[in-house]
Amino acid sequence: MAMPNNSKSRLGSRGRPEQSRAAILQAAVCEFAHEGIAGARTDAIARAAKVNKALLYYYFKDKDALYGAVLDQVFGGLIAHVGEVLSRDLPPRQKILAYAGAHFDYVASHPLYPRIVQGEMMGAGRGRANHLERIAKTYFHPLFRRVSQVLKAGQATGEFRAVDPLQFVPSMIAVIVFYFTSAPVMRVITGRDPLSPVLVAARRKAVLDFISAALFQRAGAGRRGARQ
Repeated sequence: MAMPNNSKSRLGSRGRPEQSRAAILQAAVCEFAHEGIAGARTDAIARAAKVNKALLYYYFKDKDALYGAVLDQVFGGLIAHVGEVLSRDLPPRQKILAYAGAHFDYVASHPLYPRIVQGEMMGAGRGRANHLERIAKTYFHPLFRRVSQVLKAGQATGEFRAVDPLQFVPSMIAVIVFYFTSAPVMRVITGRDPLSPVLVAARRKAVLDFISAALFQRAGAGRRGARQ
C-alpha cells in the first residue's frame, strides 16, 4: 500500500507558507531580543523554527529583511491593538486610560518586544538606522498624532491639564514600557519575579494611577482656569 505524500504539509517545506513564516518570525523575535541584530544568527533562527536555512531565505532575502519583518510584527501588532481603542467613541478621560491599558496589556503579552525596541533605538544612536525612519513614519507618527488628539480634546473640555503632547506622550509611553525593560534589574533588587501575573497586575494599576495623577484636572480646576 502506497504511503500518502505529506511533503507539502511539513513545516519545513513551502507547502505551508503562513505557518512556516510565522514560525520563523517567532524564532527571530527571540533571537533578536536576546542577541541583537549584530549577534543574531540565521542558522539559530532556522533551527528554532524547525525549518531549513534555505526556506528561511525563501521568505526573507537576508537577516536585515527578517529583522525588518520582526519590527513590523512588533509595531504593527501594537498599532492594531491600541488603534481599536483609540477609535472608540469615549470621553477623553476614559479613552486615554483605555489606550494606556491596551498599550500596557500588549507589552505584557509580548515581554520580549521591549528588548527589540530598545535595541533598535540604541542602534540608531550608534548610526545604524536602516529601519528607524520607516518605522517612525509608519507607526510612531500615526500613534503620536492620535494620542495627541485625545490630549487636546481633554484639554478643550477642561478634563486634562495643559500638557505639551511632545513631552507627555513619550513620558506616558516610558511609564508603560520601562517596567518591562527593567524587569531583570527589578528581579535582582526585589528578589521577586516582576513578570508574575500578580506583580504585572499591580504595575498596570500603578501606571494608570500615575497617568491619571499627571494628567487629570482636579474637579473644578479647569472651570476656574477658564474664567481667569
